[in-house]
Amino acid sequence: MVQRLDGMSLDLEQVQIKKLQAVFPECFTEGKLDINKLLSLCGEYITDDFEKYQFTWKGKSECLRLAQKRSSATLRPNFDGSVNWDTTGNLYIEGENLEVLKLLQDAYYGKIKFIYIDPPYNTGNDFIYEDNFTDPLARYKEVTQQTTKSNPETMGRFHTRWLNLMYPRLRLAANLLKEEGVIFISIDDNELANLRKLCDDVFGEENFIGNIISTDNNPTQIAIEHEYVLCYAKRKTEVLPVWKTKVSEVKDILIQIGNELNAKYEDPEQLQKAYTEWYRKNRLQLWPLDRYRYIDKGGVYTGSQSVHNPGREGYRYDVIHPVTKKPCVQPLLGYRFPEATMQELISSGRILFGEDHTKIVELKVYAKDYEEKLSSVFELDGRLGAYDLKALFGELPIFNNPKPVQLLKKFLSFMTEKDDIILDFFSGSGTIAQLTMELNDFDGNQRKFICIQLPENLDKAYESSDQKRKEILKNALDFLNRANRPHTLAEIGKERIRRSGRRIIENRLNEIEKKAEIDVGFRAFYLDSSNLKQWDTTPTDDINFLLERMNTMITSVKSDRSDWDVVYEIMLKLGIALSEPVESFFLDGLRVYKVGCIQKTLICLQAGITVEHIEAMAESQPQTIVLAEGGLEDNSVLANAQYILDNCGISFHLV
Repeated sequence: MVQRLDGMSLDLEQVQIKKLQAVFPECFTEGKLDINKLLSLCGEYITDDFEKYQFTWKGKSECLRLAQKRSSATLRPNFDGSVNWDTTGNLYIEGENLEVLKLLQDAYYGKIKFIYIDPPYNTGNDFIYEDNFTDPLARYKEVTQQTTKSNPETMGRFHTRWLNLMYPRLRLAANLLKEEGVIFISIDDNELANLRKLCDDVFGEENFIGNIISTDNNPTQIAIEHEYVLCYAKRKTEVLPVWKTKVSEVKDILIQIGNELNAKYEDPEQLQKAYTEWYRKNRLQLWPLDRYRYIDKGGVYTGSQSVHNPGREGYRYDVIHPVTKKPCVQPLLGYRFPEATMQELISSGRILFGEDHTKIVELKVYAKDYEEKLSSVFELDGRLGAYDLKALFGELPIFNNPKPVQLLKKFLSFMTEKDDIILDFFSGSGTIAQLTMELNDFDGNQRKFICIQLPENLDKAYESSDQKRKEILKNALDFLNRANRPHTLAEIGKERIRRSGRRIIENRLNEIEKKAEIDVGFRAFYLDSSNLKQWDTTPTDDINFLLERMNTMITSVKSDRSDWDVVYEIMLKLGIALSEPVESFFLDGLRVYKVGCIQKTLICLQAGITVEHIEAMAESQPQTIVLAEGGLEDNSVLANAQYILDNCGISFHLV
């Protein structure tokens, strides 16, 4: 059966209805949901008591409708702004994130492993995400040309406007997460409480994982600022009970070699000699556990962990050196263990003594006992994010408070692996993109990133900013002028990704060890109205105007759009990832686009499509064929195409 692409994003309401119908078919009458029956089946019976705990605000229901409303927009490819288009799996999308998240629903529903966002903090300034419930795309086009707007507390809807910003976006983001996926959200004190309740509403309070506290450890001042990172799972029961990093793999290697060598050598000196030889050959693969340089019958161990008491006065007693029989030098703050515990450690061979009593003893820590946990508290120098950018751009600060790479790298190293997809829809300076590439370079995985950033007009932002921010924005504008690039925030992010990728490649050229290929590119897209014409539903009595309107619909594609624009819109609407390979070839004079390698889709948008063309396309056994309706040679081609493709089990679409 032929289907027509209407240029609209996934109908989320129908998706939810079909889910309910599959589980509770008895709750639908004439296609309508009987909510009372559904509640009663779940043990919730309607009573006259309508008072119950709920989190609500003015505009919440309208926000939900906004999230569910289908988008008529599309994402157009920007080949010139991309890096390694043909080989990369990464995406950088310029656009209003609410509309972009809607457009990603078809292709990425339930496929994202990790989402990190650092949304605008509700400080009362720079509040550019003010949604238009009637025409979001028009609002987006307005925002990219206008100054930012403030959100002062005197407006009376200080928190409401921020919640209206976040609610629909989190709803859409939740759809994109895998069942084992997680989302991390940075926030400060202004909206921490509201964000926690909002996430309980969207993800369910049972899926709350934790709240990470980040403190400013800037040595030039007292650390008085706290920021937070809330972590929620899509389904907490599906998330691994223990998060592991590459450290876990290294730990397993050290345990295995320890067991193998202990089984082979009885003599302690021969055992250590054999391990030292292996260690020298393999040290490059052991980071960050490359301190485990020794071995005994207990396994591979390190003597680098001290026995002093950190931060406060510890225990005071003598530890006698086994050779000199004199008390060893004590740590300044005393020992961290009670004397009885220390004696047990000495008896079990867990304490390492120096050559004589003038050395402080150390604790022998075996690789098998090592555990790496994601800390709930991070102390960070507040300047680190700016230093990350300065290392790439070599200039004065060009971005306000960028998130430090090392902080986010911690999160990703625990939560992602292999070819997981990472999403940041408040991308800012592009920190997520940089650390994704760097982490892949470190552990050899093939994670992919999707960054979404509003192309905020920096000239307009400069005009409305205070003096401190004006200085930073001037640096950004000066850089964009020298690079001859548009004055938008997104251009800074894209340039950061380019420079990060070049630095990784340059560092690899200087390394002796050969590493697997790494993806340092990205495909750039930008939000725009659909390439497909939409029928104007405005009522009219003017017959000439109506005929003119009908004439414009003879071809379904707008005249100012290219085939490539249409191909990528078709991919979006058919649920095909934008990173899939696309190549074109000629079939008896017609240009045909082949999308994907395993489940192929063939697209032909040219005029003169015959039955013979369709038969030739069907011979390559694609999963789907998409044709331009106006490109069919005559009316009989459509009927024959349906018959041929139905018999071959090939899905058939028209645009």
